[in-house]
Amino acid sequence: MHARPIAALAALLAFVSQAAAEITKAPAAKTKQGVRFETYAKGLSNPWGMAFLPDGRLIVTERLGRMRLVGKDGRVSPPLGNVPTVAASRQGGLLDVALSPDFATSKLVYVSYAELREEGGSATTVARARLVFEGDSGRLDDLKVIFRQQPSALGPQHFGSRLVFARDGNLFVTLGERNQPAKAQDLGTHYGKVVRIRPDGSVPADNPFAGKAGARPEVWSYGHRNIQAAAIHPATGKLWTVEHGARGGDEVNIPLRGRNYGWPVITYGVDYTGFRIGEGTAKAGMEQPIYYWDPSIAPSGMAFYTGNLFPEWRGNLFVGALRARALHRLVLDGERIVAEEVLLRDLGERIRDVRSGPDGALWLLNDGPEGRVLRLVPSS
Repeated sequence: MHARPIAALAALLAFVSQAAAEITKAPAAKTKQGVRFETYAKGLSNPWGMAFLPDGRLIVTERLGRMRLVGKDGRVSPPLGNVPTVAASRQGGLLDVALSPDFATSKLVYVSYAELREEGGSATTVARARLVFEGDSGRLDDLKVIFRQQPSALGPQHFGSRLVFARDGNLFVTLGERNQPAKAQDLGTHYGKVVRIRPDGSVPADNPFAGKAGARPEVWSYGHRNIQAAAIHPATGKLWTVEHGARGGDEVNIPLRGRNYGWPVITYGVDYTGFRIGEGTAKAGMEQPIYYWDPSIAPSGMAFYTGNLFPEWRGNLFVGALRARALHRLVLDGERIVAEEVLLRDLGERIRDVRSGPDGALWLLNDGPEGRVLRLVPSS
């Protein structure tokens, strides 16, 4: 073997070794302050996403296709009118909700959902509408679809999907690969991608693949599996995501413009059969996660804590866990995760969404037919 191939092989092995060494299990953390949870609202069926309204109420989605308002007294409203029809099967249905940055004047809300398509199958769709209040409830007016994941696919799995507005006013939408892993690497589809669109659904001119032949112009990053958690870092303004792995390999990522995050070529998980997936855990040209879980916790919902009730939590990242039935607190040092605490394990419920509330509490949705809105507050 010639010297040059030997040197190239050595460099590749060093890259793989270094990448694996940089991601280590964070040591355990322990909250010093007493913590308790309280039920703020109940009577929800498989709640999926929530957003805080300026008047102190919550708007909550239920996966089966309903939206409700939760009053400041915890009462749950009748279903809102004019909610789009959804494909409510397995992981599909009505998913996330986000308020327009100018909601106070525009009253615009954005929803993502699994939509049955005329051409057959289903895919993730994003629509916006004007929220009209009617007493304790309301309706969606002027509903308009602004984005449709392409193409549609059969099957009820891996729709994503979180909606996050960036500081520049553009909207990030996280999309699953519809259980077709190879298409996460195909820029000609929206499968396994983070997409970035304007509030009206048009494509920002500075998107990394805008104008590139064979690529979807909405794509921001690719090589993702199924992202059900996303938030903007309050200090840096960067998008952070957490995605489901297969059997292990749930990832925390900071998706950057045009980058490839590896699925299914590289992963820290294995297939549900136990067989290996792809080529290993690292490859040149593909990004490493900043943290991962093995075994899988099945992450869904995340928030950076920005409140004042728990001073030691400020700037920490909280991630809900469906399979692990817990809430994970990640302590950060810049863009490194340096400690982890598992909370609410005794609760034994699937945490679907996490939000840092305007009251300083940490707000949660638990996923189930008897779903609740929970608040974490100091035990004193």
